[in-house]
Amino acid sequence: MSEKIPLVILTGPTAVGKTKLSIALAKAVDGEIISADSMQVYKHMDIGSAKIKRSEMEGVPHHLIDVLEPFDEFNVVTFQKLCKEAITDIRKRGHIPILTGGTGFYIQAVLYDIDFTENDGDTSYREYLEFLAKEKGAEYLHDMLKQVDPVSAESIHQNNVKRVIRALEFYEQTKGCISEHNEKERQKESPYNFCYFVLNDDRDKLYERIDERVDIMLAEGLEAEVKKLSEMGCSRNLVSMQGLGYKEMLAYLEGEITLEEAVYLIKRDTRHFAKRQITWFKREKEVIWVNKPDFQYDEKAVLDFCMSKIQEKRIL
Repeated sequence: MSEKIPLVILTGPTAVGKTKLSIALAKAVDGEIISADSMQVYKHMDIGSAKIKRSEMEGVPHHLIDVLEPFDEFNVVTFQKLCKEAITDIRKRGHIPILTGGTGFYIQAVLYDIDFTENDGDTSYREYLEFLAKEKGAEYLHDMLKQVDPVSAESIHQNNVKRVIRALEFYEQTKGCISEHNEKERQKESPYNFCYFVLNDDRDKLYERIDERVDIMLAEGLEAEVKKLSEMGCSRNLVSMQGLGYKEMLAYLEGEITLEEAVYLIKRDTRHFAKRQITWFKREKEVIWVNKPDFQYDEKAVLDFCMSKIQEKRIL
């Protein structure tokens, strides 16, 4: 049997402090970072995505950041392909790939090499569902999913129309539930020798940091960033513009809501998103929880703990 590929995963809710720890880990293990973030992949979207700045990288190579235009489609299948290519590339240099970000579904897709069964090329049912979403709204489509696959409906937010459509399309093609398919795929043995860290913090502290981060984004020019994207022709029907911070600022710029309302919505929805992220990671198997309060917020103690687990798994 071929030797398993070493992989370090660092995830956790938004604003928990993954970026800083990922740099420290990369330096400690001679690693390179692959971003598992559905927004940082886009060019011109720096402030709202809390994209790592060049100066913060400290010379550590980063992959899957600034690789697509906001008009490009990005989904889990594309991510899986690009990520596997980056892992191969990093291993050729003898370095350790470190997958960092908060998109749990993307991480799962790579870790267990999930097979996303593509359709047979007939897109008529998908087009019908897209038409229904426009005519009757996201809730109507989500209710359709509840009827055939309640487990998926529970885990997919009704506003994530793309994933709702995919689940309905899967059911139409196979008469099976995508939730069961993905669960079977998750039971597969990973092709990686991995350490899967979930960085976490007390909820109150996390929510405080989220609010603070949104204030910083506004001070750094989030409004101007979204205005520029709008002038480039980026409208709300693009996947990229559905990102937290972008859709709310767009609604403000188009006169639908006040700036105060936009800020309130960004903070509230980011807190809800963080809560959903934690719920997702609690369902994952073989994760190592790294709760910052347990280490008295001592960054060196956190790093030492992670390194001891990496050595235990003989990843280096």
